[in-house]
Amino acid sequence: MDTGGPDLSGRVALVAGATRGAGRGIAVELGAAGATVWCTGRSTRGQRSEYDRPETIEETAELVTAAGGQGIAVVVDHLEPAQVADLVARIDGESGRLDVLVNDVWGGEKLFEWDTPLWGHDLAAGLRLLRLGVETHLVTSHAALPLLIRQPGGLVVEMTDGPADYNAVTYRVNAFYDLAKVAVGRLGFSQAHELGPYGATAVALTPGWLRSEMMLEGYGVTEQNWRDATAAQPHFCISESPRFVGRAVVALAADRDRARWSGQGLSAGQLAQVYGFTDLDGTRPDAWRYVLEVQDAGRPAGDEGYR
Repeated sequence: MDTGGPDLSGRVALVAGATRGAGRGIAVELGAAGATVWCTGRSTRGQRSEYDRPETIEETAELVTAAGGQGIAVVVDHLEPAQVADLVARIDGESGRLDVLVNDVWGGEKLFEWDTPLWGHDLAAGLRLLRLGVETHLVTSHAALPLLIRQPGGLVVEMTDGPADYNAVTYRVNAFYDLAKVAVGRLGFSQAHELGPYGATAVALTPGWLRSEMMLEGYGVTEQNWRDATAAQPHFCISESPRFVGRAVVALAADRDRARWSGQGLSAGQLAQVYGFTDLDGTRPDAWRYVLEVQDAGRPAGDEGYR
């Protein structure tokens, strides 16, 4: 499909954790650019994961195909090395290459307790959060990177929450959540050092305030009327669709000079200013600048000058 945007025809991507949220948005945008996208997750039409939500990995793959790419759904638990190894072997056998790896597995929304100290947090839930949010990324990269480096030019995107400079000085929710997000950001940095000699790039990337399915449902709105939620939470005015960070990944994948970003912690809003892409509504929300200058500074909500 010719969208007039970046062309990733012939490229092969793996989006680990593509069932919903940012993972789905990234997968669909890669598809819109013409890529073959392997979409993994645990929720299917036949069985839901512990999230117990209606989104399925098959739906994501169908959205990728409808957007112009080729979506392939594979049920994978990324905590199981054998399942991930089988996935990579299948990608190699059917696609013969891997150009983009997006480590987006998270699974922690129902596990963390807001502003609860380490000693007061449910230990099993906190450790499960770390396994889902960090160990899955390590398992997936361990299996997939040998295929990705087979030819130069590969891209690894570690999905996190918050740019590196913000997370370095800001306590994030609780010790378990904070550690998970900082660790994933650092993983982008460490992989960049290991991949550089093979001509591959690794970054950490964060969306802003993501209008995920769970977030929209929580506020009782849809993507069409999401601004109604600002009555309850005024700072929601700076939120962005999952497709916005998807366009950030596409821009990186299409940039022949992407190595200039290697090892950095980036945001979708930051990259939009460089590459010129917009969200679905034609705006460029710069969420993390807004967080620093408006939300954290205690100023009245309002996105003027930040879109």
